[in-house]
Amino acid sequence: MFKVLEEKQLTHDLSYHHDLDNNDNFSPDGKWLVYDTRTDEGGIPESARIEKVSIETGEIKTVYEIQNNGNWGPGVGAVSYSPVEDAVVFIHGLPGCTPENPYQQWRRTGVIVRDSEPGKPIFMDARDITPPFRPGALRGGTHRHEWSGDGKWIGFTYNDAILQTLEDITGTKRNLRTIGVSKNIGPVFVNENAENISGEWFSVLVVRVVPNPIPGSDEISHAASDSWIGKNGYQKLDGNWQIARAFLGTIVDNQGNEVLEVFVVDIPDDITKPGEFGPLEGTDNDFPMPPAVTVQKRLTFTANSPFPGCSGIVRSSPDGSQLAFIAKDKSGINQIFTISPLGGAPQQLTWHDSDVTGNLRWHPGGESVTYVWKGSIVSCKVGNADFAERIQVLTKPSEQAPANLVWSHHGKVLAFNRLIEDLNTGVGSRQVFVLGVDI
Repeated sequence: MFKVLEEKQLTHDLSYHHDLDNNDNFSPDGKWLVYDTRTDEGGIPESARIEKVSIETGEIKTVYEIQNNGNWGPGVGAVSYSPVEDAVVFIHGLPGCTPENPYQQWRRTGVIVRDSEPGKPIFMDARDITPPFRPGALRGGTHRHEWSGDGKWIGFTYNDAILQTLEDITGTKRNLRTIGVSKNIGPVFVNENAENISGEWFSVLVVRVVPNPIPGSDEISHAASDSWIGKNGYQKLDGNWQIARAFLGTIVDNQGNEVLEVFVVDIPDDITKPGEFGPLEGTDNDFPMPPAVTVQKRLTFTANSPFPGCSGIVRSSPDGSQLAFIAKDKSGINQIFTISPLGGAPQQLTWHDSDVTGNLRWHPGGESVTYVWKGSIVSCKVGNADFAERIQVLTKPSEQAPANLVWSHHGKVLAFNRLIEDLNTGVGSRQVFVLGVDI
């Protein structure tokens, strides 16, 4: 059990959100938290700044700012710190955004900014929507960027501009959300214009999605809620370590219903070679395809259960041995379950009498998970002890439940957002809070 220390509010300006957005917000030394400045009215397109706040003093510094940002963009948001260097990565709308061609899911990219050079953008993923397309570049927009434990990879979700145009023409759904990765193996240069951007990292998609999955199969039409498995991947049965991402994929059951299931995608170390489904850069009428030796595997099979489906972001234990996710128990209550990335039967971890409401994170020590239940932050140890002996309520219940939980790397500080209402306007904004614990 933790010894809970003081809870402290770090940010106070009620005119905008200080949004942690389910990312990795702590600096490597645990002294700073980074967040975006979106608003309710404009969301990320209207967020012109990335800021960070000192855990110790509450001092706020601007990491990056777009001058003359409009409510159509470009906008910046959903920021994460690297675990190994003083640098952040975040969404950046295309610099050429206009009221006629605004920020969109398929019109954004990932930007890295180092603490040593605040305000200097390093465009990570190359974007090329001009045929012939280029391997290592994408043709759309990346989102929810997340560094791997060694800082050599960045994972993300993705939407495709070429297929969005095709969807607009045909009226048939083609722009399906999926998942990709970038690796720091060298820059990718494209013919730059208002839509095309050269990038410093090599980028590919690693999850294959199709518009109409075969009912009862493992084909999926949507992939999201993803995260890296372990700090260094997971250990396979042969003893080797495998870098991989876990995610929720949308399958279609035998009755034609969409169901979210837990999947894993094993990622090869060499992502420059095309795989069996087609070119890395994609075609005029289909997605960029995964590299050779990429393996997509389904782990859960809830479709035929009384309460099918999984939810939340799939989160891995630090050692990569367990994935935690939310699903309904036999009574229809949302609980936390765990499963090995190798497969097998899911194990129920929590036994609450009402729904776990999300925000699932592992403690860096790997011995417990943290989440929100009944308006409180709760910690639950893994293991076989009685459930009542394994849980600890860390914060008092509140009408505005905590959200966007994130642990510091040393596991001694838990940060989260609370919605604080402006008494003059009645409008709430997300503020950053931290809770200290003794471990």
